[in-house]
Amino acid sequence: MPKVGVVLSGCGAQDGAEIHESVITLLALDRAGADVTIMAPDMNQFHVINHLNDEEIDTSRNILIESARIARGNIVDVATVTGNELDALIFPGGTGMAKNIFDYAMAGPDCTVIKDVQRLTMEIIEAGKPLGAICIAPVMVAKVLQKMGRSGKVTGGCSKQITADIHSMGI
Repeated sequence: MPKVGVVLSGCGAQDGAEIHESVITLLALDRAGADVTIMAPDMNQFHVINHLNDEEIDTSRNILIESARIARGNIVDVATVTGNELDALIFPGGTGMAKNIFDYAMAGPDCTVIKDVQRLTMEIIEAGKPLGAICIAPVMVAKVLQKMGRSGKVTGGCSKQITADIHSMGI
């Protein structure tokens, strides 16, 4: 039974993990018989959005705690997981990915990836293990590849700007 890690970035398309992408990923892995480790960073979100009116709320929320909503409590801090423990790694998207896991939403192609996610992604890449990235997450993978001085096949989907940003990273 393959052991697959899934990294979430909160709960909610505008400030966390995209719920549909996250749940469908977890469902597909369950149906395939994978042993899934769901993880998220134990830190506060960039900001909190009211998903009814798209307005920012003046409060803070923890990414790990918010991600636990999707994981139904079965979740660990990404800092505690190593690439040696996994056979593959998947990143669902959502705007929270581009705000909480890396700062692409604010910094564009000059973005940085948070330390523990960058480390884990590098370990998976170095080991030659499968790596899946959904929605905006391929940009994060491109940034990690750039940091490693490596290249790979990464797509920006239908967005010309995202594709251009990925290419500007040398990927």
